[in-house]
Amino acid sequence: MRVPLSWLKDYVSLDGIPVQELAERLTTAGLEVASVEYIGVPGPAQSEHLVWDAETIRVAEILAVAPHPDADRLRLVTVSYGATEPKTVVTGAPNVRVGQRVAYAMTGATVINGYSEGREHIRLEPKKLRGILSEGMVLSERELGLSDTHEGILELPAEAEVGTPLQNYLGDIVLEVDLTPNLGRAASVIGIAREVAALFNRPLRPPPLALSGSGAAASEAVRLDIQVPDLNPRFTASLIRGVTIGPSPWWMQRRLRLVGMRPINNVVDVTNYVMMEWGQPLHAFDYDKLLERARRSGADLPTIITRLAQPGETLMTLDKAERELSPEDVLVTDTVGILAIAGVMGGAETEVSDETRTILLEAAAWNFISVRRTSTRHLLFSEAAYRFSRGVHPAEAMRGNQRATRLIAELGGGEIAAGVVDSYPRPAAPIVLELTTETVNRLLGTALSQGEIASYLERLAFGVQPGEQALRVTVPDHREDITIPADLVEEVARVHGLDNLPMTLMADALPPLRHDRAMDLEEHIRDLLVGLGLTETISYTMSAPEREALLRPQVDEGAQDISEEGYVRIANPYSQERRVMRRTLLVSAMETLQVNLRHRSRVAIFETGLAYLPQPGQPLPHEERRLVIAVTGPTQRHSWLTPESASSDFYEVKGLVEELLRHLHLHEQASYEVTDHPTFQPGRVAELRVAGQSIGTLGELHPRVRRAHGLPEQRIALADLSLDRLIAAIPAAFDLVPIPRYPAVVQDLAVVVDEATPAARVEQVIREAGGEHVTQLELFDLYRGHSIPEGKKSLAYSLRYVHPEKTFTDGEVATLHSTITQRLRQQLGAQIRGEDS
Repeated sequence: MRVPLSWLKDYVSLDGIPVQELAERLTTAGLEVASVEYIGVPGPAQSEHLVWDAETIRVAEILAVAPHPDADRLRLVTVSYGATEPKTVVTGAPNVRVGQRVAYAMTGATVINGYSEGREHIRLEPKKLRGILSEGMVLSERELGLSDTHEGILELPAEAEVGTPLQNYLGDIVLEVDLTPNLGRAASVIGIAREVAALFNRPLRPPPLALSGSGAAASEAVRLDIQVPDLNPRFTASLIRGVTIGPSPWWMQRRLRLVGMRPINNVVDVTNYVMMEWGQPLHAFDYDKLLERARRSGADLPTIITRLAQPGETLMTLDKAERELSPEDVLVTDTVGILAIAGVMGGAETEVSDETRTILLEAAAWNFISVRRTSTRHLLFSEAAYRFSRGVHPAEAMRGNQRATRLIAELGGGEIAAGVVDSYPRPAAPIVLELTTETVNRLLGTALSQGEIASYLERLAFGVQPGEQALRVTVPDHREDITIPADLVEEVARVHGLDNLPMTLMADALPPLRHDRAMDLEEHIRDLLVGLGLTETISYTMSAPEREALLRPQVDEGAQDISEEGYVRIANPYSQERRVMRRTLLVSAMETLQVNLRHRSRVAIFETGLAYLPQPGQPLPHEERRLVIAVTGPTQRHSWLTPESASSDFYEVKGLVEELLRHLHLHEQASYEVTDHPTFQPGRVAELRVAGQSIGTLGELHPRVRRAHGLPEQRIALADLSLDRLIAAIPAAFDLVPIPRYPAVVQDLAVVVDEATPAARVEQVIREAGGEHVTQLELFDLYRGHSIPEGKKSLAYSLRYVHPEKTFTDGEVATLHSTITQRLRQQLGAQIRGEDS
C-alpha cells in the first residue's frame, strides 16, 4: 500500500513528526513501512535520489515559442520563472506551447540525464545548441526522476503559480506499507490516517460525506435484488445524471499515479480515488446501457441482481478476457445477463465510455472468502479484490458511495438523484466487549489505569463506557478484526507502544532442554552439505501436477497428465501454479535450476523438506522428509591454471553422497546398484542402499527432462534421497580407530572381471579376504580396450595394509595379497593382471 504524505495530510496533521519517526511508529504498531520514497525533496544523507533544488528548479510559464533558425526539430522557448527577466532555452520537445506551465531548471541545477540508461545526475551549464545559447532546460518526467517518460516535457496545471519551487509544488514522500492479510482496515489512506491519529493522539479529519440530491429519486430508476445475502450482505446504488466524461483534474491524476494507478477519465478515476482513500471499491455503470438492456427484456427499469453463477456462463471482463465462470462465483447481473464478477472486476458491456451521460454508481459488501477464492480461481488480482478479500464492512459501502457520488457530481458536472438505493437484508450487529483493567495489565505486564486504557481505545475510535468492574467497549464497524477481549488488549499495547512494555524475567526455573535427535541430525547433515560446497535453498512446498509431469519424459509434450489424483490438493490456492502439495523435491530443484542457470553456468545446491503423499482412507497425508542435491556446470573456476575444467556428472554427485555418508559413518554399509528411473538418464543412474535398505536415487538428468524444463545443454547431476530413512540409519555411537603406530604397506592390484560385475562387489571380496588389515581401498583406474577381452573390464585398486601391533614383513604382505587374489579368482572368476596369463 503506497501512501503519499501529501494525501495523508488531508486527514491528519503531520506537523512536527519526522518521516523516519512516523515510519518507525507505524512499523512497531504492526503496519510495516517497507520503504520510504522521496520525490524531489531532501531525504536521508545516504539517499541517492534526485533533489529538486528550490532555487534552481521552479514552476515556469512559456511566454513564446519560435523555430530554431538552424534546426528543424529544435525550438526556442522563452520562459518566465519568477525572476525579472525571462530566459530562453533550446528544446526538442514537441508538446511546448505558449501559456503552458512547465518545470524549468536554470543553469547550475542538477537533473537526470534523460538519454542515459541509468539515472545519471548531470549539472546544467550554459550551452550553445546550433549557435543559440540555451540557459537551462524545460524538463520531462524522466529528467525529474518521476518516470521513464521522455517523449515531451512535463505539463503542469494552469493554476500552478509561476516561480514556485517545484519541490514545494510537486515534491512528495511516499510510504510503502506492507499489510498482512488481517490489516484490510488499513488498505486506504484514511485507514493509515486513523492509525497515525491514534498513535500520535491527533484528530482525524475525514472528508464530508453528506449528499444533497436534487433530481428524481434514485429508487425510481433502479431496483435491487440480492439473492445471496450471505455472500452479498449489502448493495447500494446512486444515480448521477448529465455527467460529462473527460479527464480528471491534475491533482487527482497525480495522486492516483503516486499510489500506482493509471488515470482513465473523471468517473473511473473517482471510483479508484475513493477506493484508495476509503478502502471501499466501487463500480460505475453506464445507466443508459442498463436501461436499454432492461427494455430489451420487456422491463421498464433495470433490476440489479446478485446471484451465483450458473454452469457454462461466461463474461468478457474489463481486461478484454473471456472468462468461464464457476458456480461458486458471485455475480452482479440484470434481467438480461451478467454485468460483473462481484468484488473482482466489471464486465465490458456496460462500462463507462466517452458517450456516457448517466452514471449508476455501485458500492457493495461481499463475503471476503468468496472474493478471495474467485480472484484466485480466475487469476484476477485487482485492487478491488485485494481489499474485499481482506474484509470490508458493509457500513463502508454507504460511505464510499456518498463520497464518490459527490466527487463525480463536482468533477463531471452532473445532477445527483435524490437518495441512495440501499438493500441491506442482514445488517451487521455491533460488537460489544467487556475489558477489565486486570486483564490488560496481566497480559501486558503493565500497571495502566482504567482511564489510560479507555483513552487508548477512544483514540482508535472505539466507543468506551467505564464501569466499576470493566470497560464496555463498542467496536467500530471498520474493525472487523476485533472479536474478543484479547484483541482489545493488543490494541492497547499498540497505542501504548510495544517498546514501552516492561521486560519481565521468568520467575520459574527453565524447563530442561530435550534434544530432538532427528532434528539435530538433519541440522548436522545440512552443515555437512554446506561444508561440501553446496548452497542450501528453500522453496515452495506447493506445486502443480503439470510441473511434476515434466519429470517423466515418456509423457509426450502437449499431452501432459494434469490429473490431480494422487496429490494433496489445496482448497484455496493463491495460484494455479501452486494448487497441490509437491510429491517430490525434484520439482523444486528444477525450479531453482531454471532461475539460476539464466545467470550462471555453475550451480551446486541442496534442499531438505517435506514431500506429501496421500494415504488412502486417511484424512492426512504422509509427510516424508527428503533431501535433494543438484550440481551442474564446471567443477572448477576458469583461470590460467585451469583453462578447461571438467563438468558435473554422475561421479560428482556420487562423490558428494559418498563423502556425506563417510561423515555419517554409513559409508561401509552403503552400496550402489544399477536401476532405472524416468527422471534420470539410463546407464547414468544408481540406487543408493544403506544396510540393504533403499535410501534414494542419484544420477544424471534425462536430456528430455532437461529440455522440457528449458535448461541449457549441459549435464545436470541429481540425488533424490529419503532423509527420514537416512537419519534412521545413522548409528547412535561408532568406534574410533586409533592412528596406526606402525607403517603401512601400499600395493596396487589390477583385476579383470566380467563387464556385468559391479566394482562394489570386487571391493567387497577384497575387504572380506583382507579383513582388518586392509585399512584403505581405492579404485583409481577403469580400463577397456587393447589386451582386455571383449565383455571384460580392468579395475585397478590401491590397497593399504596396516598391522595394529607390528610392522608387516614382505612375506606377510605377500601371503595376504595372495589370499585376496585367490579369493577374487574363486568367487568372481577374475584374472590378476601381471600374474595370470
